[in-house]
Amino acid sequence: MKGISTLSVIPIRKEPSDRSEMVTQVLFGETFEILESEKSWRKIKVDYDRYSGWVDSKQLSAIDDEESKKLFDTPVTVSCDLVQLVISGKKMIPVVLGSSLPFYYGKKFFIAGEEFLYDGSVKTILRATPSEIAENSFMYINSPYLWGGRSPFGVDCSGFTQMVFKLSGIPLLRDAPEQVGQGKKISSIEEAHEGDLAFFKNEEGEIVHVGIILSRQRIIHCSGKVRVDKIDSQGIFNVDTEKLSHTLAEFRRIV
Repeated sequence: MKGISTLSVIPIRKEPSDRSEMVTQVLFGETFEILESEKSWRKIKVDYDRYSGWVDSKQLSAIDDEESKKLFDTPVTVSCDLVQLVISGKKMIPVVLGSSLPFYYGKKFFIAGEEFLYDGSVKTILRATPSEIAENSFMYINSPYLWGGRSPFGVDCSGFTQMVFKLSGIPLLRDAPEQVGQGKKISSIEEAHEGDLAFFKNEEGEIVHVGIILSRQRIIHCSGKVRVDKIDSQGIFNVDTEKLSHTLAEFRRIV
């Protein structure tokens, strides 16, 4: 069975409980497969990044297989405003940056036969250049850190990179340890350029952080908030504390 988010942000939890850890979020217009049920909870797998977890069944909307297939075959249009309203009749739904607008045309789109109006900025996903990736990253500047978050009102490090690349027409997996397996490995900071991903490790060598390279040996990443710091062959130097905050592991070129 297939479903779609018709709410602004739906939390996906590790276990079927409101008290369970939020591991990621589904934004408006993103689709998923419903895998199993447990009381009022449904386990889903998100189509965009194949991430799975539990959601409250009251927050889900179903779509049929035919509509799901059409969505899969149609270029994605995403919202480009920090927040904007979607209107259907007397119903108003706030949607955040990077939400998906199915079958969008002429300020209108449709979900399960229902017509919605969106009078904001949009873009149909095309593969961006490295400089456009850097430009898109600043749309999240100062967004607060939130474990599992994917919106400008709360985002984690890999949710930030994933959403910037979604706006740029390039799908990324959800977590940093997954993203490090994508693209081409770059051997040194001298070869890294704007739009590349930089990954960072803990003392055990595990990938625990990711950010986007900017020009002039700077990096934009989410640590406390989405911020710009300096980067060299050791890692990230926090411009406020002037201390090494993250130890470099490797670079990957996605574009």
